[in-house]
Amino acid sequence: MATIRRRVEAEGERLWRLEDFADLPFSAAAQALSRLTRQGLLERLSKGLYYSTRQTAFGKSRPNPAAIQRLASRRKTVFPSGLSAANLLGFTTQTARKAEVSTSAMSLPRKLVGETIVHTRRPEAWAGLSDTDASLLDFLRRAGRTSELSPEETIRRTISLLSEDSRFERLFKIAPSEPPRVRAMLGAIGQQLGQNPSILKRLRQSLNPFSRFDFGLLAGLRYARNWQARGRG
Repeated sequence: MATIRRRVEAEGERLWRLEDFADLPFSAAAQALSRLTRQGLLERLSKGLYYSTRQTAFGKSRPNPAAIQRLASRRKTVFPSGLSAANLLGFTTQTARKAEVSTSAMSLPRKLVGETIVHTRRPEAWAGLSDTDASLLDFLRRAGRTSELSPEETIRRTISLLSEDSRFERLFKIAPSEPPRVRAMLGAIGQQLGQNPSILKRLRQSLNPFSRFDFGLLAGLRYARNWQARGRG
């Protein structure tokens, strides 16, 4: 226990997993972490996961969203969402009072996320995405309404992001797991980017021809009406 206590005290504020003490006997490490929790040095967040806090003027510190990202497993990847996603993409300089994240998991430990707003059950297809790619899908799911730019600037920025680094092609591959409105917006953007007609045909065939979609701030896309966007009121 003395070895684990020294490590915890030396590292200061951070998250700990049992795996961090793989050089020690499993049962001894588990017992030591339980004792340190009872003594108040650690806080147990979930099974096998602990947090060493520091005292602040507002009480004990809490893990931040970046720590959540690092701790998420491959099958439970966590991405920015809402204003956090829009900020990452350059659509806003605002920061939300409560952080938002999205995850393919059914849930995240409440003690870990604190007051963070969690959007669960994102498609498993998101697991291989970068933060930027997932943030862009989140932005499209919200029809661009987290942008503080003008509609014209929002469209230009969206087109620019989807033209970079084969991003459109990557998002097209997981489009079947996205809501129809997102597929329609990807189709309108793809047509504006001059994407391969066979790709656009597959997107179009995935849509109910009688549906109409609210494109929000992206309603001004050049080919929005071709992709079943509702008229702007």
